[in-house]
Amino acid sequence: MVRPIAARDPDPSAVRAALAEVADPEIPVVSIVDLGMVEDVRVGADGIHVVLLPTFVGCPALDVIRSAVELRLRDFDRAVDVRFEYHVPWTSDRITPDGHHKLRASGFAPPAPVQADSPVLVQLMTPVDCPNCGSDRTVLESAFGPTQCRAIYHCTACRQPFEAFKPV
Repeated sequence: MVRPIAARDPDPSAVRAALAEVADPEIPVVSIVDLGMVEDVRVGADGIHVVLLPTFVGCPALDVIRSAVELRLRDFDRAVDVRFEYHVPWTSDRITPDGHHKLRASGFAPPAPVQADSPVLVQLMTPVDCPNCGSDRTVLESAFGPTQCRAIYHCTACRQPFEAFKPV
C-alpha cells in the first residue's frame, strides 16, 4: 500500500528545527535560525526547498552554509534545494532574542535595533553595551572588523576589546 505524499513528507517545523542546529561558520555559538537567515522552508514531493538571506552580499561563508544545510537535511531522505535570495534584505533586526543572548554570552555585542529614520553611519557611532561588563562606556575602535558585518569596540569601563555586529 502506498502512503499519501503528505504522510511521507517531513513537517516544515521539523525542517526548521533541524536548521536551528546549523551553526554560523564564523560565529558557531549562533545558528542560521538565530541570525534570522532562514526566509522560507517548503516541503513537497520534489524535495525540501530552503531560502536563506545572506547577512551581506559578499559574505564569504555562503558555500559553507549551503553545504552545512544540505548535510543536516540529508536525514529527511529528500532532495534538498538551498537558495540565497536578495529581494528581501537581511537586517540585524532579524536576529532572534535567543541569538542576542548567545552572542552576548560569547563576547559579541549584538546590534542595537535599526532606526529607519537614522543613517547607518550615525547608528554605528552610538555606544554599544559591552558584552563583558554591560557598560555603555564603549568606543568604536574600527568600523572594519574581521568580517563585513562586525566592528571592533573597546570598553573604557572594563578595558576589554570586543566585536559588535553592525546594525544593518
